Amino acid sequence: MNQQSFLKWILVAMLAFATSAFANEEKITFAVENVTKTDPAKGEVLYANGDAARNIIACVSCHGAAGNSTISINPKLAGQHDAYLKKQLIDFTGPSRNNAVMTMISKGLTPEDIADVSAYLSVQVPKPGAAKNKELMEKGKHLYRAGIASINVPACAACHGPNGAGIPAQYPRLAGQLQDYTVAQLTNFRSGLRTNSVEMLALSHRLTDEEIKAVADYVAGLK
Repeated sequence: MNQQSFLKWILVAMLAFATSAFANEEKITFAVENVTKTDPAKGEVLYANGDAARNIIACVSCHGAAGNSTISINPKLAGQHDAYLKKQLIDFTGPSRNNAVMTMISKGLTPEDIADVSAYLSVQVPKPGAAKNKELMEKGKHLYRAGIASINVPACAACHGPNGAGIPAQYPRLAGQLQDYTVAQLTNFRSGLRTNSVEMLALSHRLTDEEIKAVADYVAGLK
């Protein structure tokens, strides 16, 4: 096989893998959306204990009691919108959002598991966060509320709400989220490591490291 044929073979193989991954993600999405009844109590048990028989570790070990993570790089999930949680768990099974831990766990979950855990977390009470740097927070406040017109960045509040509550089924809750996690996700969108939001892919490329840190610090203090 010459070099041109080999490169063509690699391209075809990659395209086939991507097509298969997206098709599988669509099937999972359809299955989850068609779960007719959720059981938050079952979701709580799975969240707290995992399922050793399926190599699913307890969510609580990384995301904290009732979804209130105390590990700065792991997100708070308490009070997050049900639809958003389901979408992320589904996205972890496909090519648009890859994470060594979450991809493995998500692939082991049934559509009912995903629906139940999401339902449980969505009704938990999130513990408030706090900004750490007053100077950064003020810059983040302006960016969040007004955007940056000169570089075509709209106000974050337009989608995520003035208090960071988000819009169910469309945009996630950001209020009280841990700074390091928010910084990591905006950076991942900017680098292309995370690709499951068209809006955030476009916006993140226009933000500097300081602007990312500033808005992350501001939203951490929203309630």
